[in-house]
Amino acid sequence: MMTCETSLRMIERSGVIAVLRGKFPPAVALEVARVLINAGFDVFEFTMNSEQPLEAMRAVKREYGDAACVGMGTVLNREMAQQALDAGADLIVAPSFDPAVVELAQRADVLAVPGVMTPTEIVNAWESGARLVKLFPIGALGTDYLKAVLGPLNHVSFICNGGIDDQNIAAFLKAGAKACGMGGWLTGDGSMPLEQINQRAHLLRSIVDAARTGQPSPRMA
Repeated sequence: MMTCETSLRMIERSGVIAVLRGKFPPAVALEVARVLINAGFDVFEFTMNSEQPLEAMRAVKREYGDAACVGMGTVLNREMAQQALDAGADLIVAPSFDPAVVELAQRADVLAVPGVMTPTEIVNAWESGARLVKLFPIGALGTDYLKAVLGPLNHVSFICNGGIDDQNIAAFLKAGAKACGMGGWLTGDGSMPLEQINQRAHLLRSIVDAARTGQPSPRMA
């Protein structure tokens, strides 16, 4: 497992956490991971409500080692967190905030990214020791909400998840998100053709890099 600090650096460098939710058994997960890594994305979040998530996570971690940050999402309680840690997760991601999950991950020196929405949840999660919190689901609210909470809470580091795609990720990064989680648009549900994932991943890499340098976002042809 990676240390909390190493995972945090990789997420911030990548700008994207690629989420694999659905039918991503080990064989499929390895192919998708290969495509994404070749496009410049090396942070992966499997989800506990997917097909063979622990086995898929382990397969990708065995294949890429410390060249990839490979974690588990939709971790809803301490028991799920323990399963993910036992399987070697580099990070623990949740749609909600459970102090017991954060504490368990911290004891293992693994990055925990709890899901939050309200200012109270944000403050409670940050004060529990979380180094990164996930605004979820943020897509429908847009960047105005991120900017609003960053006003009084600019000491908190955010990733944004839920409804993120090629049309809005640049705006979220420019508004202050450290990274964004992307599932449906980028990876689909396990049935998206690899060539389509490849095209979208390369476009996404260009969009993220442009957002960070203040350049106009490229668009899919």
